[in-house]
Amino acid sequence: MNAQTDVTAAVDHLLLGAADLDAGIAWVEERTGVRAVVGGSHPGRGTRNALLSLGGRHYLEIIAPDPEQSSIDFRVDLRGLKEPRLVNWAARSEDVAAVAKMATGAKLHVIGPRGGSRVTPAGATLQWQTVTIDSRFGQGAVEPVPFFIEWGEGVVHPSESSPGGCVLKSLAIAHPDATGLGRLLRTLGLPDKVDRGPEARLTAVLKTAKGTVRLS
Repeated sequence: MNAQTDVTAAVDHLLLGAADLDAGIAWVEERTGVRAVVGGSHPGRGTRNALLSLGGRHYLEIIAPDPEQSSIDFRVDLRGLKEPRLVNWAARSEDVAAVAKMATGAKLHVIGPRGGSRVTPAGATLQWQTVTIDSRFGQGAVEPVPFFIEWGEGVVHPSESSPGGCVLKSLAIAHPDATGLGRLLRTLGLPDKVDRGPEARLTAVLKTAKGTVRLS
């Protein structure tokens, strides 16, 4: 991956946080012309989502609090968002256990591997494992350090089962400590291009039927 100039090729999916799922779906549809399909709830995590494909093996996850669950176990407080925004991203992995071992060896605080699942509206169960790196780079509602995801055997990747019409062209990361964040990404085996900016920010450029759309 280090041969890439940015992290786009490493993206499994982008997480667009919203305080309300229906409002997030409408917000994305207004900008892209594509209506995301409801994915389902995450039991014990306090969230639910809706998905749309971003072409290739990428997708957008609109994630919001689940009103049927009493608490939220998520990296940022989605309930405080005034409008949808990119809050995090997931890097694809074929072996999250190896990622965890490598990160632990680098003296990083690692959470996982941790299993997850949800049942789709069609009744199918999606399963995955994730590894999260607890870092100091999160600011406000944005966590620029990705978590790693390994999908269960036989699982149809959401990019293949979600509504199409959008293509991910790029993902850019900005942070006040661009050098430090870039060093951490490099340690994790990811491209280390980070722009210096006044705050942590993720900016995705999408090609859509409505033209070029930037999500941030």
